[in-house]
Amino acid sequence: MRYLTLDSGKRVSKIGLGTWQFGAEEWGYGAEYARKEAGAIVRRAVELGVNLFDTAEIYSAGNSERILGKALEGRRDAVFVATKFFPVIPSAWVIRQRAAASARRLGLPSLDLYQVHWPNPLIGDAAIMNGMRSLQRSGRIAEVGVSCYSITRWQSAEQSLGSRILCNQVEYSLVVRSPELALIPFAESHGRVIIAFSPLAHGLLSGRYHGAERPKNGVRARSTRFSSENIERTRALTGVLSDVAAAHDASVAQIALAWAIRSPAVVAIPGAASVEQLESNAAAAEIDLADDEYQALNKASAGFRPAESTDWPDEITLRGMKHLAKCGFQLAKTLRDDRRHRDEMAQEG
Repeated sequence: MRYLTLDSGKRVSKIGLGTWQFGAEEWGYGAEYARKEAGAIVRRAVELGVNLFDTAEIYSAGNSERILGKALEGRRDAVFVATKFFPVIPSAWVIRQRAAASARRLGLPSLDLYQVHWPNPLIGDAAIMNGMRSLQRSGRIAEVGVSCYSITRWQSAEQSLGSRILCNQVEYSLVVRSPELALIPFAESHGRVIIAFSPLAHGLLSGRYHGAERPKNGVRARSTRFSSENIERTRALTGVLSDVAAAHDASVAQIALAWAIRSPAVVAIPGAASVEQLESNAAAAEIDLADDEYQALNKASAGFRPAESTDWPDEITLRGMKHLAKCGFQLAKTLRDDRRHRDEMAQEG
């Protein structure tokens, strides 16, 4: 495993583990996966040197944090845990309460990285950063992060915080390269970090779907990015990925991951459906792409144009309200589940 070393001395693995799917029925990973496979994946990740684990309070209404926290028991000193809160009510008091709830679900005394999950399109970041500053001063969080922020909003949020915001978590892959315009250059020149989510474009870059196989889980099956036309439009890119993969005795997915983390400021957090997939993802950190291979992938990527799509990444301001409402509903479910868990624990006690 390779690492990015922060100025605090902490190391962050270049390949992490995204845990959106932990406990999420929409991904096709139900209770059995949560009881067995998720824990095995986390334990194996730690063995392989993966120490970056990313989750959020709205993932499976808090269950992702609970599952991850249980899997990390006895291993917490070896990891860097990142979670996120959704800023439906962006007040300092609420943020402190949400951070405490996430730490409780994760079984952690403090959070390594606490991120704003989405830029609230109606309200700025002053109150949010007041809460973050309070959490940092009290030692309940170590680092502040944001997610899906433009470069302007990231820098504005830093001004409100009065210190650096370590990272910005954004979608970045061979088919979503907009972070290269400003976000990655800013991170590289200012000691910041880009956390790349969906580095395989939800599996579109895995090479699995260019034959007869089509996505079976609900998230992919409903996504227009997995339409026959979009899959066909990635065929040339997948061909170049296959050629580079053959030269490295690697998989197409491993080459796509190696490309995503080539910048010294970028780490990636692919998910994993199995221990085997986790092992494959982790091994991608060791792949060194030659300059000509990297440029060939860039050229093939530049030739890709997605079909008209309603869910392909767009300007945050255009979809912010819809996303805010959807995730606000999920946050309400998280709060209900928190109350249910507290009631169950009180009865057991």
